[in-house]
Amino acid sequence: MPGATKHTKTRRFPILVSPFWRALLFPFGVTPERAFAAIDDGELRVSFGRLFDHRFPLEAVETVAPSRWPLWAGIGLRTDFRGTVAFVGAYENTVEVRFKERQRVRMVVPLPCERLVLSLADPEGFIAALEKRTVTPEAPAKAA
Repeated sequence: MPGATKHTKTRRFPILVSPFWRALLFPFGVTPERAFAAIDDGELRVSFGRLFDHRFPLEAVETVAPSRWPLWAGIGLRTDFRGTVAFVGAYENTVEVRFKERQRVRMVVPLPCERLVLSLADPEGFIAALEKRTVTPEAPAKAA
């Protein structure tokens, strides 16, 4: 069939933003429609309001796991300028994605990204979906 392409269903996971922080993040465009992580055919797209929208190749993902985000690290678009980039709207349900090699992202200025931390409404679903999409013949899924 001409023009036929392989389509994979996009899995979209909203970034969790607690009601307390919603008003603070709203001026930066952080709304349910614009704050999410999406897993699509070959890429992980992360959007956080008007300031960040980036696509990471799935083959660059090394691991994904539950994480903790400390109170002192703050809420919103965060970085330590040494490889950690975070989009946090709540202190619970955080997930850390580690990359095989340093990725380059743009958050007003170009930054290195080795660790990506997200607060998600469904962290378990995100972890399962990302692990399913990043399994390769060289890296089989963990045995149950």
